[in-house]
Amino acid sequence: MTRILYCHCAYAQVVPKATKEAVLEKLCASGVNFEACADLCEMSARKDPALKRLAEGDSIKIAACYPRAVKWLFDAAGAPLPPDGVQILNMRVDNADTICAALDSDTPRSAVE
Repeated sequence: MTRILYCHCAYAQVVPKATKEAVLEKLCASGVNFEACADLCEMSARKDPALKRLAEGDSIKIAACYPRAVKWLFDAAGAPLPPDGVQILNMRVDNADTICAALDSDTPRSAVE
């Protein structure tokens, strides 16, 4: 089963407020299990052990920021993402409908680029 991680980007505030609120609202209303964090950047800076747990497993969808930035955040925390089974959804550039459709999709993804 694909896990979902939602980043609220609380500190840098680079994700449009309307987008992140709409995505979070949809996730809450959907009834699917997901994890939310206040800020992936802050977790990475603290080398939060939760990042290692999140990086392990079969598949994960991460609603956050630019894929390369998310990958680097996990790497910097000593919790590299696996080459397959990871989908990073960019709330900085995509709208909430696009993000939510991707979260609902069962389409498998390949390596993070």
